[in-house]
Amino acid sequence: MGGNNKQSLTPEQQKYQDLAQKYELQRPVFKNCIRAFFIGGLISLIGQLLMTFFMTYFDFTEKTAGDPTIAVLIFLSALLTGLGVYDRMAQYAGAGTAVPVTGFANSIASAAIEHRTEGYVLGVGSNMFKVAGSVIVFGTFAAFIIGIIHTLVTGGVGH
Repeated sequence: MGGNNKQSLTPEQQKYQDLAQKYELQRPVFKNCIRAFFIGGLISLIGQLLMTFFMTYFDFTEKTAGDPTIAVLIFLSALLTGLGVYDRMAQYAGAGTAVPVTGFANSIASAAIEHRTEGYVLGVGSNMFKVAGSVIVFGTFAAFIIGIIHTLVTGGVGH
């Protein structure tokens, strides 16, 4: 509670707040940061290994290996979400599982799973993008703005 709110509390409320604060569990912030760092790094390492696999065994270039890598990461994330594994990883790693591609796939898959009993159209179809919809909208808008800036800076010449 803020300092101003504490002054307006009755003595009983103040006593309760002090007691509650005494028993409140402290968050292990440093440990949580380390977990998030390593799990997020592990997800990124798996992505890099997949990319290297596609470049080595399927003769993709570094530029073209990104698409199948992202597709496999999305598939694995959705599969692990369906099996309940991704949620357990997220409980352990916290923000480490929010790596953009896998975190986005997890948010869509978990919303689809949650609303599947309402039917495919009204349940899954209409609810799976509620959580991820803002990401799609702002990502599309940001890509549009960056495309305009790129066009203005380069004069419309692609690489």
